[in-house]
Amino acid sequence: MSKTKLSLLALAVLTSFGLVALNTGNDPGTPKAAKRPNIVVILADDMGYSDMGCYGGEVRTPNLDFLAQNGLRYRQFYNTSRCCPTRASLLTGLYNQQAGIGKMTEAENQPGYQGHITENTVTLAEVLKTAGYRTGMVGKWHVSNTLTQKNAQDQLAWLNHQKDFGPFSPIEQYPTSRGFDRFFGTIWGVVDFFDPFSLVNGKEPVKSVPKDYYHTDAINDTTVAYISEYAKSEKPFFLYVAQNAPHWPLQAKPEDIEKYKDTYKGGWEAIRKRRYERMVKWD
Repeated sequence: MSKTKLSLLALAVLTSFGLVALNTGNDPGTPKAAKRPNIVVILADDMGYSDMGCYGGEVRTPNLDFLAQNGLRYRQFYNTSRCCPTRASLLTGLYNQQAGIGKMTEAENQPGYQGHITENTVTLAEVLKTAGYRTGMVGKWHVSNTLTQKNAQDQLAWLNHQKDFGPFSPIEQYPTSRGFDRFFGTIWGVVDFFDPFSLVNGKEPVKSVPKDYYHTDAINDTTVAYISEYAKSEKPFFLYVAQNAPHWPLQAKPEDIEKYKDTYKGGWEAIRKRRYERMVKWD
């Protein structure tokens, strides 16, 4: 890790693919090829901006706070207010309807509402691969057509990891079909954090997990493993880390729940007041 410098690039900049190519050093007329940065994009799911400690939150987020203190914090930021449309925009640099996900991941057979990142778009991973980057993704995909079960009884059991429904979306829509060399995570959006449905490694379903499995830890551990591997190469890498947390169901480990069992007893108004005071202090 000490040999690897992780450059945190503003997500707004990543919406312009041209900026990624400016620094490749592939132009023979360039006097000296600039060193291309490694890129790690971390996405939290359905989290309010003030939930993080660096924006006033009461839950300890020391690693994120460290990045904020030593990097750049936005004062104004927009998303599409829903999970998969925001992901589609982030991954393609397009309005979500242009990328094919106007609403959710069901195919509605209407322009802009195909329910998956469409074939006439390119992802960040696909573009960066043309610039010589190694590409990896860990976590929640949720930008492909989710294949629903055939009957109502199965619909009620869709969170059950152990039931085998075959591919979780068309294979040609999986991350490894859209520019990512490696992928470990879930294809669907909502999962059980202790036994996640739609968990795959590359294109292969992960059919069992250890008894002490916890999905956020697995995402983080796999991220570290990918970075450690990529650091051995001279090629730059792009890593997209898409957390499921804190999307529902809210499933924290018992020891983490214990830390905050009394935190919210004061009520919403008290929490909001303290968050605002911390925001002002951080500012």
